[in-house]
Amino acid sequence: MSHIIAPSLLSADFANLGRDIEMINNSQADWFHIDVMDGLFVPNISFGFPIIKYIQKYAKKPMDVHLMIMDPDRYLMQFKEVGADIITVHYEAVTHLHRTVQLMKSLDVQAGVVLNPHTNVILLEDIIADLDVVLLMSVNPGYGGQSFIENTYSKISKLKDLIIQKNSKAIIEVDGGVGIHNIKKLVDTGANALVAGNAVFGAENPVEMIKQLKEV
Repeated sequence: MSHIIAPSLLSADFANLGRDIEMINNSQADWFHIDVMDGLFVPNISFGFPIIKYIQKYAKKPMDVHLMIMDPDRYLMQFKEVGADIITVHYEAVTHLHRTVQLMKSLDVQAGVVLNPHTNVILLEDIIADLDVVLLMSVNPGYGGQSFIENTYSKISKLKDLIIQKNSKAIIEVDGGVGIHNIKKLVDTGANALVAGNAVFGAENPVEMIKQLKEV
């Protein structure tokens, strides 16, 4: 399987969001990555339901919705209704993870779990077989433009081993500090999906940058 590129709309130009959505539609990108922050789980606030519904109206590719929020169960149905195809929730923000994953599956979305940089992948041992996606944060969540945490490579390797051991079909997604300088090593280590924010939207030619990231 060719690796997935998911440009993060958190780095888009919000004054020209329609233009940037269309750019992704016309590029080799695979998913739209949408970061939802509540100002509680992380010290920032981002997209709400009206904006995500707007994105759904124009997006022609799957919407990968990353919930950096407390008690995400309350809102899973609403995120499905505004167009989420993939929903990832933080291990650190959920009390009854198995219940949350089953709820996501009942909504017919791909179910994923996110791990912060300090969270050990072994904690997913008893749930990994039920997951479609595991998203590893390679920066601390809440802001774009941070430096990549090098320990992520080790976590990818350990997670890949766990997926094989438990006969899971989960794919490994990485978010934070991803760019042309490290994407090959990430893919070679075992990452299947890469979230790219500043690398794409900070490029002189975002479509060409997506092409380069895709073809590594």
